[in-house]
Amino acid sequence: MRILLTNDDGVHAEGIQALRRALEKVPGIELYVVAPERERSASSHAITLHKPLYVSRVQMEGARSPMWAVSGTPADCTKIAVSALLDHRPDLVISGINRGPNLGTDVLYSGTVSAAIEAVIAGIPAVAVSLVAYGDADFEPAARFMALLVSTIVRQGNPGFTLLNVNIPALDLDQMAGVAVTRLSRRRYSDSFVQRTDPRGRTYYWLAGELLGDDDDPATDAGAVQQNLISLTPLHLELTDSTLLPGLADWASSLDQRLRPNDTTGRS
Repeated sequence: MRILLTNDDGVHAEGIQALRRALEKVPGIELYVVAPERERSASSHAITLHKPLYVSRVQMEGARSPMWAVSGTPADCTKIAVSALLDHRPDLVISGINRGPNLGTDVLYSGTVSAAIEAVIAGIPAVAVSLVAYGDADFEPAARFMALLVSTIVRQGNPGFTLLNVNIPALDLDQMAGVAVTRLSRRRYSDSFVQRTDPRGRTYYWLAGELLGDDDDPATDAGAVQQNLISLTPLHLELTDSTLLPGLADWASSLDQRLRPNDTTGRS
């Protein structure tokens, strides 16, 4: 199994390197690392169109897997790896381990999740994985869990997911309460912008605010990690609200008649 490893914290970030070290011990996989040259957190699904992408090989003591640093976004990394850098398409893309959770609607802003989504767009199943911690954190337990997950996929095959969002508590494995399959929660923030003045007298704004509250339903990803559970949330890219299609079809028919009041062709 060929696995592409990427992230949004940068190729030298401890999360991705801990995961690389753990996955290099898993039998039956070929591992490749293509990640941003610097941190690109919260870049969502941005891609680079109006300037060149620069790619350089990365050498790291003890690393057995080939590694590249890319000047672009996390989505760029997946795109260029699949289309230009790797000799063969990967069988699986893993994005992470991110420093900080990616829960609920935060997945829409996440560069970690977007790198995985880019794989799904290319027809490759993907896993986005995040550690529920900020600041200094020990990524080794989360990396060991991901090695277990990947070895299970190698042995048993993909159980059917196209995109799996994983959030892991910042605990030793023996302190975790287990694994839960969850749905996305709803997270609400009190967004605020702090107004400041730069040394040249120009006004600028800095996004601040805080989390107002998390969903404590244990069936959600946020509720699960509050109970020290590892959260596995299957996602997909279908954004169409199918329940509204019949009603909107009636609207479309009415609007069509108003646009063409003299149409006698029988077009409906």
